[in-house]
This record gives sequence, C-alpha cells and structure tokens, in this order.
Amino acid sequence: MIDLTVYEDQLERTVERARELGIVIPTFAQMKDPGLVPAEVGERLRDVGLWDLHPLNLFRITWKNEPVPHGGGYGAVNAIEFPSALTGVEARIIALVGKWFPTGAHKVGATFGCLVPRLVTGQFDPTFHKAVWPSTGNYCRGGAYDSNLLACESIAILPEEMSRERFEWLSQVAGEVIATPGCESNVWEIFQKCKELEATRDNVIIFNQFDEFGNHLWHYDVTGHAMEEVLESAAGGGRYAGVVLTSGSSGTMGCGDYLKERFPLSKLVVSEALQCPTLLENGFGGHRIEGIGDKHVPWIHNVRNTDMVVAIDDEDSMRLVRLFNEEAGREYLVSRGVPVEVVERLDLLGISGIANLLSSIKFAKYYEMGADDVVLTVLTDSMELYGSRLAELAERHGPYDREQAAIDYHARLLGMKTDFTLELGHRERKRIHNLKYFTWVEQMGRSAEELDAQWFDFPEYWDRVHAMVEPLDRLIDAFNDRVRGGG
Repeated sequence: MIDLTVYEDQLERTVERARELGIVIPTFAQMKDPGLVPAEVGERLRDVGLWDLHPLNLFRITWKNEPVPHGGGYGAVNAIEFPSALTGVEARIIALVGKWFPTGAHKVGATFGCLVPRLVTGQFDPTFHKAVWPSTGNYCRGGAYDSNLLACESIAILPEEMSRERFEWLSQVAGEVIATPGCESNVWEIFQKCKELEATRDNVIIFNQFDEFGNHLWHYDVTGHAMEEVLESAAGGGRYAGVVLTSGSSGTMGCGDYLKERFPLSKLVVSEALQCPTLLENGFGGHRIEGIGDKHVPWIHNVRNTDMVVAIDDEDSMRLVRLFNEEAGREYLVSRGVPVEVVERLDLLGISGIANLLSSIKFAKYYEMGADDVVLTVLTDSMELYGSRLAELAERHGPYDREQAAIDYHARLLGMKTDFTLELGHRERKRIHNLKYFTWVEQMGRSAEELDAQWFDFPEYWDRVHAMVEPLDRLIDAFNDRVRGGG
C-alpha cells in the first residue's frame, strides 16, 4: 500500500525548499481535469516549453496537453484512431498518445504517483535523500524529470543496450546515470544495482516501478478517466470491448481496473514479447521492444483482473518501425487506402506502441470483433525517442523500398495471426500470480501474507489502493497551502 504517514520535521524542510523555489504540486483531480488548474498557471505556461525543466510543467502531467512543443494550453485527451485499412480488422482501435507529455512519454505521470506521496508526507527529504529510478527505459526518464522539477536529486538506472537518445538526455537531467548489463529483459540486474546502492549509501530511496503502487494508482485514476472520456467522445459510439497493454511494470494496467469498474464485461489484455514469454509460459529471453521488462511478474500487477495474455514477435514491431516511418513505407500505406492524415501521424508510435497496436489487432481477431466494437490501448512514447534505432535498421538491412513495404504490410500487419494467445481462467491466473513469489518474496523481501492478500482478498485489497486518491489529494492541497504560507 501507499504509506501516507506524515513525518513533520522532514516535511517542514520540504515545504521550505518548495517555498524558496516557487514549487506548487498539482492534484490528481487537476491532472484528470485541467479545467481545475488555476488560470494564472495556465497563463504562465504560455512561456514554457513542453520539455523545459520548469516546475510549472508539473501541471502538464496530463493526457490533455495541447499537442504543441511550446506554450500550449489544454484540450481534449490526445488520442488517435487506427482505420481498418491499416489494421485489417473491423473493430475500432483507439490509442491514447503519450508524446505530448513532458519528456515525450506518459511515465512522468507514473513517477509523479510514486514521488509526490513521499514528498507531501515528509518521507522524502529533498535536502538529504536521493531518488533512485530503476527502469528499462522511460520510467527513469520520467523520474529524473519529475525529480528535477521538484528540486530532488536523482539517480537513473537502465540497461546499457537502451537507445542512445535515452542516455544522452538523462546525462543532462539526472544527477547520476548508471548503466546495467543487458537489454529490456535484464530487470534482475537493475534490482541488484538497487540493492547495492541501499547497502552502500544511507541517503537513497528506491522508487521501483514494479512494486510502487503510486505507479498503479496514477494510471488507475488519471489514465482510466482519460480512456473513459475517449469512449464517451468517440464518434458513432460503439461497444467497449477491452484495453490492451504491454506489461512493462504493469502500472498502465491500473487503468484497466478503473475501466472494469465502469464496464464490468470489458476485458483487460496484457501483452509481452514472444522472445521472453514469461506470462504466457514461464519463459525467459531477450528482445527489442523497448519499454517493457520481463522475466518476472510485477508486484503491482492485478492478475485476478487480467483476462488474456498475448505475445508479439519483436521482429514484427521492428519491421513496422520502418513501414511507418520510411518514405517508401508511408507511400505504400497511402496506396492501400490508409488516409494521409493517419499516415503522417504514425511517428506517434514508439516501439512498444507498435507492439500495443499489434496486440490489439490480435485481440480483435481472436474474438471476431465487428465494427461496433471499440478496443483501447496506449502509445507510451513516439519515434522521437528512437531515431537511432531507425538508422541502425537501415544500416543493417539496407534501403527500404516499396517491395519490402508490401511484404511488411501484408505479412506483419494484415497477416497478424491469433497464435500465442491465452485466455486466462482461474487456474491460469493463479499460475501467473504465483510467479510473484519467487521474485518478490524469496528475492525482494515482500511478505507471503500480502501476496496471498492480493489474491484471496480480492477485490478489497485493490479497492484499498484505489481509495487513496482523495486522501492523497488532500495532502497535496495541505502541502501547497503551507508553501503559500497558509499553514
């Protein structure tokens, strides 16, 4: 659970630092509905760039930023609908767009949900502590960014094989950057580095995305409401079928818990790389779908609320990177009837976003969905963060031409099959849930009693997590009042 115990001495030092630097923290309510943001803040944001290291950008941790790089206000939820000419299915697939968050990824929201509860309770003292952000990609970027805006020192940890863009940006924002061995699936090496830091430094607090319920809570409340708004505004209506998400830390899957409360018959589908099928068949391995981590089940994954596992071949994702972004690929898509305005926005999909799209297609095909069915997913980031990967693919495979585009379009996109899918019954869910024991109880010191509570105290265990939004908002309001001199 999220500990909201207040430590007054440390809190006073935190308030004083925020007062000196003019830091005001948005509430969850304001991130869901920016109409609640003070007009003065909105006016001042007109002079602030989306990626600027400015505390006002805390108020841009929302799905509703105007999609411009500088000075934007607020609008509707940023989303894109993929036409049947692209997906090959009749079902409507709609994705929330992460590019228009600061740092170009929605992970600034997940990390906000982890750091801010510690700040407004005084559990994290920015005059002493350093925030450690272990990650397979965007999470440590979001953590370093939020830490900077909140005047906290940060340490970013990520695998050495992540894209060059990530390391270059982090070197300018984080206080310290640590590269661990391996790729996306080498999560254990990251955990080991965290243990080393805890053993050798007395001023670090680890914000492990895989077991931080603030990650789950932010997506439950903020992303969940954003998805509901997209459903309500979708032209032509339709039946909401489910949400499809790559696993990663399982934080984004918190939105599925919210949507299931609103739409009890909907499904929550989790996707992973075929090269590392941990949920599908207790498997292991390495893969190239940057942004998701494997070889374990995250502590914050509500397995009892999960209905299906699908696996995506990372080669499919990498081939579509070129189809969606190379000139020959885009020209071919237009020739096949994909609207130009959609093709021009395909760079909104990063590698994991492409995997989410493919998983959504697989989900729609498996259940034989029609034109009245709506499937939701998320584009965590965009190709803006993967330019070096596109260059590497061109160097390795040579120029991309119309013939290769046709092959990728028909074989990798329209030809997506329903293999490597698993509907989860009670026993399948329990098998996946039990995998948590080996990582979190045996290796990371969590209690078996709480592991059992996640399963047997369902849904009450998760309801207690979700009920923390309002008390957390009250603490944020109280913190801001003290910063302004009101208490």
